[in-house]
Amino acid sequence: MSTNEVRTERIGATLLITIDRPRARNAVDAAVAAGLAAALDLLESDTDLRAGVLTGADGTFSAGMDLKAALRGESPEIPGRGFGGLTEAAPAKPLIAAVEGAAMGGGFELALGCDLIVAAEDATFGLPEVKRGLVAAGGGVIRLPKRIPHHLAMEFLLTGEPVSGIRAGELGLANRVVPAGDATAAALKLAEQLAGNAPLALAAVKKIVRAADGVPDADAFAAQREEMGHLMASADVREGMRAFAERRDPVWTGR
Repeated sequence: MSTNEVRTERIGATLLITIDRPRARNAVDAAVAAGLAAALDLLESDTDLRAGVLTGADGTFSAGMDLKAALRGESPEIPGRGFGGLTEAAPAKPLIAAVEGAAMGGGFELALGCDLIVAAEDATFGLPEVKRGLVAAGGGVIRLPKRIPHHLAMEFLLTGEPVSGIRAGELGLANRVVPAGDATAAALKLAEQLAGNAPLALAAVKKIVRAADGVPDADAFAAQREEMGHLMASADVREGMRAFAERRDPVWTGR
């Protein structure tokens, strides 16, 4: 499934999702948001797919919201899914951002909406919304202070100044920092590693992490016990135990 604005490609058990508006620096308009939402639907619905990698065409991740489209009245949001059809979507399967070039404004927020980030050394991350009279309302203001120390997050949000991929790695924003041009390959390799793990367990990790966010420990453990009850009743748990005992690789079914 591909559109003019968002391309998808199956690479093993990974869905590579590419924002393809290079003339607009892969800025997000209504068509991109719809294309990303459709790509995420494909990732979630296809049992042969275990992880996704999100990137942008021609060496740019995304310049964020398409301001020209917004002035025409287009919305870059999908109801219930947020900016770009992603930032509030909470997909069950792991999603990795492969960032080359600019991840600015909403582009940075798309990356923050992913589970892992692989950054090129010369990538740029920034939330310049305050320079345009706006705030980073696609998840930047909410998520960034949870990912890095408060004062560093506030520097991003209040100055609007960008940092490099190397600095993003130093701050703990990026899981991998790689030479320019290598981000997608490194993200695909990481996705392949994730795809070797049990799909139900991966989904359970994400669900528990979300349920534990900002709640008392007692509530977090209660949510975890419920999720573990479902997981322990699965065929994949039994397969994982048998494979360990038999010293072989497990064959996951997602059941």
